[in-house]
Amino acid sequence: SDSQAKVKPPNMDIHTAALLGDIKAISQHIKAGSDLDEKDEYGSTPLIIAATFGKTEVAEALIGAGADMSCRNNDGSTPLHIAAFFCRTEIVKMLLDNGADRNLENNFGSTPLESVEAPFDNVKGIYDQFTRDLGPLGLKLDYDYIKVTRPLIAEMLNNPGL
Repeated sequence: SDSQAKVKPPNMDIHTAALLGDIKAISQHIKAGSDLDEKDEYGSTPLIIAATFGKTEVAEALIGAGADMSCRNNDGSTPLHIAAFFCRTEIVKMLLDNGADRNLENNFGSTPLESVEAPFDNVKGIYDQFTRDLGPLGLKLDYDYIKVTRPLIAEMLNNPGL
């Protein structure tokens, strides 16, 4: 029947679609059966990219379509590590609500909680590095927001019911 006609993936690759927050392209990839956990050169899946750049709608679509919430990038970080570190509150909540494992450690031995527990000044250099590396791709970080939100994210990770 016509309803079984294969949906073709869009021209835009799934990582770019996640980066740009192009929900139409992401939806088309999902319908076409694209690999939602495909890794780029940094080991990032579309869900990790959505968490990095705060593309909440994309993250929601990917999680809903069964994207792997325990996938790891080249640093061993999961989508939850990334969403927590960048204080993407809604994405953290979404991941936790959908059963993401909060106890996985990255290559540095840190859980998502440990990545937000340190005082901001201790990790500011890491945010600076990300801003240098990913700024050209559109990463904008509000340090004042991150400073006040890190403790709230830590609380979310500490209290499963929150």
